Amino acid sequence: MESVGFKEWALVCEALGHGEQTIILRKGGIAEGRDGFAFKHREFFLFPTLFHGQMEKTRLANALLPEAREGEVAIDFFVKLEFATVVTSWETARALEPFHVLRNDVVRERFEFEGARGVHVALVRVYRLQPRWIFLSKPGYGGCRSWLTLPALPKGTVIKPVLSDAEHLNRTARVNALLGL
Repeated sequence: MESVGFKEWALVCEALGHGEQTIILRKGGIAEGRDGFAFKHREFFLFPTLFHGQMEKTRLANALLPEAREGEVAIDFFVKLEFATVVTSWETARALEPFHVLRNDVVRERFEFEGARGVHVALVRVYRLQPRWIFLSKPGYGGCRSWLTLPALPKGTVIKPVLSDAEHLNRTARVNALLGL
């Protein structure tokens, strides 16, 4: 298992890890490089990012930001990418609402960002790490880029799927139908 981290809002990480979200919507970070954003890895750890404004950008009414200890990173979830595509139809992007927790205006903002209509959509299978993986933060984890190299996962860490196989297959079929796959 490669130790790659994918930076995502902490609330979105929690939603993915509790089965409230099945897809990841991404336009890209400021520092993605000349080629822009892409889902470059088939497997990765969700690296939660904290900022106070994310609460207002989701449809989560009573969500709490997970606790973060100064100087530490806590990783709770591992992801396997089922597929990724770029959605260039606003109607299709909007129809994906049951599979994520972002507010419609946030999705629209990402969809329209810098005049390039479209958003990257990844269907993922999420696994919970047991025990939680905690390691020291470092300056290289900052910045506006999506992908990070993490330390080696501790031996003995177990991963268990968040959703049952049947529920995952059900959601996969529904997303595929919306995307015409």
